[in-house]
Formats: sequence, structure tokens, C-alpha cells
Amino acid sequence: MEHELYNLLLIPTLAFGLSFLFALGGVGSAIALVPVLHWLGLPLLIAKPTGLLVNTLSMTGASVSNIRAKRLDFRLGVPIIVSSFLLAPLGAWSSHWIPKLAVLAVFTLFLVFSGVMLIFFRAGKFEDQYREDRPILAPALIGAVAGYLSGLLGVGGGGLIAPLMILLGFNPKKVAVITAFVVPFSSLSGLIAYLVMGHADLLLMLPAAVAAYIGGSLGTKVMHARLKPGTVKKCLGVLLLLLAVKMGIQLFE
Repeated sequence: MEHELYNLLLIPTLAFGLSFLFALGGVGSAIALVPVLHWLGLPLLIAKPTGLLVNTLSMTGASVSNIRAKRLDFRLGVPIIVSSFLLAPLGAWSSHWIPKLAVLAVFTLFLVFSGVMLIFFRAGKFEDQYREDRPILAPALIGAVAGYLSGLLGVGGGGLIAPLMILLGFNPKKVAVITAFVVPFSSLSGLIAYLVMGHADLLLMLPAAVAAYIGGSLGTKVMHARLKPGTVKKCLGVLLLLLAVKMGIQLFE
């Protein structure tokens, strides 16, 4: 009972703190929350749906706001939404037949990719080549890969969608809105898959998700009021690389 009470207090506290910290850089916290919860002893198959629930709640509010403000390009976003929504459950279900070490190895690589993107990627250098067309195949492929990884790892695919879409020449502001709209869909479908498979502990997940939502909302307000997201993103990128190193070391223990 003491261990359960410990988790009920610690996990929401961590979810709040990480969500606040990552929101300062305009980034979702699940990518850090999932490995941290796993290192604290939470089974990976419980930590992953917790991350997906956090994504679903935290990004839904942003999506509603963007739709009301008419900032969302539906025609460009639909291929990504549909493919990511369909592939996220496959990623969740594949956890049964992909060895745990392989999943952790993929997670390590994803942390490295996300950390490098946060530190070095600069969307502004593409400002002279913004595209206005709305292709289907390339965004759908990006959404499919992001959705699959979202379900497999329990993280939002935004860290993959945004840089790849910007590299294709699309407006970073438009891409950010689309990413915020895609992540809740892929996260929700992946979450449903884990719930159907019975991999969920709602007593732990719900408080963590609510705490993450509050922390993320507060962090976003602080970011807009006092901070430059670009500087914070570099610090978060370093943090993700450190997490990748820790996870990589564990693979060989």
C-alpha cells in the first residue's frame, strides 16, 4: 500500500514538472515522461499509455483553439491525420511481438533524433521556399511512420512530423498547427489499443494526465509571458540526449 501511495504522489508530481518544463519550449512532455516512469519501476506497457493519455489531453486544447482561430489547413493535415490514426494502434499491438530491448533501442534513437532537432534544427532557413500545394503521399507516409512510433513508444509523433514537413518546404507556423491537431488523434487511437489489450492502470494514469495538463498549461503561459522558446528548446534537447545516453547504457547492462 505504501508503494501504491508513493506512486500516486510521485507520478503526478513528475508529470506536472516535466510538462511544465517542456511546455516552456513548446514541446510535449511524453517523450521524457515515458522513460522516466519506466526507470522508476512502472512497467513499460503502463508507462506508454500514460504518455499517450497525456498527449491526448494536452494537445486537444491547442487543437480546438487553432480550429476556432481558423489557423488549421485541413487539406494539408488530413493525410497525416488519417495515416497516423490508423498506424498508431498497429504500433501499440506490435509491442507484443517486438522484443522489449528492441523497443528501448528504437526509443533511444528517437530521443537522439528529437534532441538533435531541438538543438540544431532551424525552421527559419526555409522561409524563402514555403510551399502552398497540398500533396497526399509524402504527408501520409510521414503520418504513418509518426503514428506507428507514437503507438509503439507511447509518445507523440510531433517531433518527427514537424521537422520532416518543414524540410519538405512547408510553412513552420502552418506545420505547428497541423502537428498539434495530429498528435491527439494518433495518441488517442494508440491509447485505445492499449486499453483494449488491457495495458492500463487508470488509478495512476488519470492523475498523471490531469497533472500534466495543468503543468503544460502553466508552462505555456509562462513561455508566452517571459521566455524565448528557442533558448529553452536547446536545453530540452540536451536533456533528451542525456536521457538517450542513460537509456542506451541500460541496453548493454
